[in-house]
Amino acid sequence: MRITGSAISLNVADPAASAEFVTTHFGFTEQMAADGFVSLAHPEAGMNLIYLRTGLSTFKPERAAGSAGDGLLVVFVVADIDTEYARLQKEGAPIVTPVETEEWGERYFQTTDRNGIIYQLVQWV
Repeated sequence: MRITGSAISLNVADPAASAEFVTTHFGFTEQMAADGFVSLAHPEAGMNLIYLRTGLSTFKPERAAGSAGDGLLVVFVVADIDTEYARLQKEGAPIVTPVETEEWGERYFQTTDRNGIIYQLVQWV
Protein backbone atom coordinates (compact mmCIF):
# COMPACT_ATOMS: atom_id res chain seq x y z
CA MET A 1 0.00 0.00 0.00
CA ARG A 2 1.23 3.48 -0.88
CA ILE A 3 -0.28 6.15 1.41
CA THR A 4 -0.26 9.60 -0.17
CA GLY A 5 -1.89 11.53 2.66
CA SER A 6 -3.58 11.25 6.03
CA ALA A 7 -6.56 12.90 7.69
CA ILE A 8 -8.64 12.67 10.80
CA SER A 9 -12.34 13.35 10.36
CA LEU A 10 -14.27 14.58 13.39
CA ASN A 11 -18.05 14.87 13.68
CA VAL A 12 -19.02 18.08 15.47
CA ALA A 13 -22.13 20.24 15.85
CA ASP A 14 -20.42 23.32 14.37
CA PRO A 15 -17.59 22.55 11.90
CA ALA A 16 -16.84 26.26 11.36
CA ALA A 17 -16.18 26.77 15.10
CA SER A 18 -13.61 23.95 15.25
CA ALA A 19 -12.04 25.14 12.00
CA GLU A 20 -11.74 28.66 13.39
CA PHE A 21 -10.09 27.31 16.57
CA VAL A 22 -7.32 25.37 14.78
CA THR A 23 -6.83 28.18 12.26
CA THR A 24 -6.49 30.80 15.00
CA HIS A 25 -4.47 28.84 17.55
CA PHE A 26 -2.55 26.19 15.58
CA GLY A 27 -1.95 27.74 12.15
CA PHE A 28 -4.05 25.37 10.04
CA THR A 29 -5.43 26.71 6.75
CA GLU A 30 -8.71 25.87 5.07
CA GLN A 31 -8.32 23.65 2.01
CA MET A 32 -11.97 22.91 1.18
CA ALA A 33 -15.34 23.78 2.64
CA ALA A 34 -19.03 23.21 1.96
CA ASP A 35 -22.20 23.18 4.03
CA GLY A 36 -21.37 21.00 7.05
CA PHE A 37 -17.80 20.26 5.96
CA VAL A 38 -14.38 21.88 6.42
CA SER A 39 -10.97 20.39 5.57
CA LEU A 40 -7.83 22.03 6.94
CA ALA A 41 -4.10 21.46 6.48
CA HIS A 42 -0.88 22.44 8.22
CA PRO A 43 2.54 22.06 6.58
CA GLU A 44 4.03 20.36 9.65
CA ALA A 45 1.08 18.30 10.95
CA GLY A 46 1.42 15.28 8.66
CA MET A 47 -2.38 15.04 8.37
CA ASN A 48 -5.42 17.09 7.48
CA LEU A 49 -8.14 17.85 10.01
CA ILE A 50 -11.66 17.45 8.67
CA TYR A 51 -14.76 18.58 10.55
CA LEU A 52 -18.17 17.24 9.54
CA ARG A 53 -21.47 18.39 10.97
CA THR A 54 -23.11 15.63 13.00
CA GLY A 55 -26.15 14.06 11.42
CA LEU A 56 -25.18 14.56 7.77
CA SER A 57 -27.12 12.17 5.55
CA THR A 58 -23.88 11.17 3.81
CA PHE A 59 -22.44 9.34 6.85
CA LYS A 60 -21.77 5.70 6.16
CA PRO A 61 -22.10 3.58 8.10
CA GLU A 62 -24.89 5.35 10.00
CA ARG A 63 -23.32 4.46 13.37
CA ALA A 64 -20.46 6.86 12.44
CA ALA A 65 -22.83 9.85 12.51
CA GLY A 66 -22.41 10.60 16.23
CA SER A 67 -20.24 13.23 17.90
CA ALA A 68 -16.45 12.94 18.11
CA GLY A 69 -16.18 14.57 21.54
CA ASP A 70 -16.18 11.62 23.95
CA GLY A 71 -12.78 10.15 24.70
CA LEU A 72 -11.01 11.60 21.68
CA LEU A 73 -7.81 13.64 21.84
CA VAL A 74 -6.19 15.43 18.90
CA VAL A 75 -2.51 15.44 19.83
CA PHE A 76 0.27 17.63 18.47
CA VAL A 77 3.90 17.10 19.50
CA VAL A 78 5.70 20.42 19.95
CA ALA A 79 9.29 21.49 20.62
CA ASP A 80 8.61 23.78 23.59
CA ILE A 81 5.52 23.03 25.68
CA ASP A 82 5.97 25.99 28.02
CA THR A 83 6.13 28.50 25.17
CA GLU A 84 3.00 27.01 23.56
CA TYR A 85 1.18 27.01 26.90
CA ALA A 86 1.98 30.69 27.50
CA ARG A 87 0.99 31.58 23.92
CA LEU A 88 -2.37 29.83 24.09
CA GLN A 89 -3.13 31.35 27.49
CA LYS A 90 -2.34 34.80 26.07
CA GLU A 91 -4.59 34.11 23.07
CA GLY A 92 -7.45 33.19 25.39
CA ALA A 93 -7.73 29.54 24.40
CA PRO A 94 -9.57 27.60 27.12
CA ILE A 95 -7.06 25.46 29.03
CA VAL A 96 -8.76 22.36 30.43
CA THR A 97 -5.63 20.69 31.82
CA PRO A 98 -2.59 22.76 32.82
CA VAL A 99 0.94 21.55 32.07
CA GLU A 100 1.63 18.18 33.68
CA THR A 101 4.45 15.66 33.36
CA GLU A 102 3.76 11.94 33.28
CA GLU A 103 6.24 9.45 34.75
CA TRP A 104 6.99 8.10 31.25
CA GLY A 105 8.29 11.49 30.08
CA GLU A 106 5.24 13.06 28.46
CA ARG A 107 4.89 16.74 29.34
CA TYR A 108 1.55 18.05 28.11
CA PHE A 109 -1.45 20.33 28.48
CA GLN A 110 -4.92 20.34 26.96
CA THR A 111 -7.18 22.96 25.44
CA THR A 112 -10.65 22.67 23.91
CA ASP A 113 -12.71 24.22 21.16
CA ARG A 114 -16.38 25.21 21.34
CA ASN A 115 -17.45 21.74 20.16
CA GLY A 116 -15.65 20.07 23.07
CA ILE A 117 -12.81 18.59 21.02
CA ILE A 118 -9.75 18.27 23.26
CA TYR A 119 -6.41 19.26 21.74
CA GLN A 120 -3.39 17.98 23.64
CA LEU A 121 0.02 19.48 23.08
CA VAL A 122 2.92 17.23 24.06
CA GLN A 123 6.66 17.56 24.52
CA TRP A 124 8.66 14.42 25.27
CA VAL A 125 11.25 15.01 27.99
